[in-house]
Amino acid sequence: MNATAARRHKPLPRREDWGIFGPDSPTWKVWGYGPTGLLAFQRSIVVESFDPFLAAAVEDQNGVREYAQSRFNHTLAYFLTVAVADSKTALKASDVLMRIHDRAQGTEPVTQQPYSANDPDSQLWIHVTGWHSNLLMYERYGPGPLTPAEQERFWAESAIAAELQTCDPAKVPRSREDVRDYYADIRKRLCMTEHARALIHYFLRSERAVAGTQLWLGSRLMAPAVIATIPRWMRVLGGFDQPRALDAAVRAPARAMVRASARPKALLAMVDRLAPAVRPVMEQKLYGEPPLLDATLTPAEAREKWGRSTGRDWDERAAALRAAS
Repeated sequence: MNATAARRHKPLPRREDWGIFGPDSPTWKVWGYGPTGLLAFQRSIVVESFDPFLAAAVEDQNGVREYAQSRFNHTLAYFLTVAVADSKTALKASDVLMRIHDRAQGTEPVTQQPYSANDPDSQLWIHVTGWHSNLLMYERYGPGPLTPAEQERFWAESAIAAELQTCDPAKVPRSREDVRDYYADIRKRLCMTEHARALIHYFLRSERAVAGTQLWLGSRLMAPAVIATIPRWMRVLGGFDQPRALDAAVRAPARAMVRASARPKALLAMVDRLAPAVRPVMEQKLYGEPPLLDATLTPAEAREKWGRSTGRDWDERAAALRAAS
């Protein structure tokens, strides 16, 4: 057992298996790095807000303004769980999130068209921005670029992870070129609404009275490094552009901050302050013993093994949504 784990008052629970991807995967390497994941989360939710239907769903549900810390905490925990937790835990997390999203339905105020948070196209937008943002932040402020082989595998694994949401895995980009093509195609539906502008402002510079001191301070410290990675047309349209000189100047201190925060003790301390729900997953990744089953499982294999305890009835609903899209 790891010496740090041995000093704990309570041993960590054993994993069932290595999860969907396993410790040798680029998914574990990128999503499990830690500090860049926090930057990526802020980036992805800012970029996602340019979809008016997603912005309407977030605004109408009101969770960001009223329960900012909780939403940040549990959303970040979900994505890390899918990436590095065992397959049973990942499937259960997916089931919970999809059921929450299933309640987020209404009418987008500008187009007067209906929205649903579980709409396959909306889920695809969230999925692509999340995976792309994590890879971008890992390479920009973390250890550096993946090898070409790792990049190819990373995007293949992204399509596998998409099986845990309602989006069609066949539509998930399989390379950086595919991602660029996807963004170019979807740009025509992106815009800036009143809801989106308010959300972006809040995500970049959270309100202390709502988010608490830690998230209020953290959002402001991360914002310049995050903005530097967002396309300029989005920055101008969204009203959060910053000088090119600041884009360049922020890179070195951001990389230094990330390196310092990546040490296990520093990482867990940061997680405790900003997203405590992430700690069990990250702690298991850092210090956990080998799993009961020395293997990875595909989502289909995991569903077959764990059955309805992971929400198989929801899987059938998700399949119906994909078929109807």
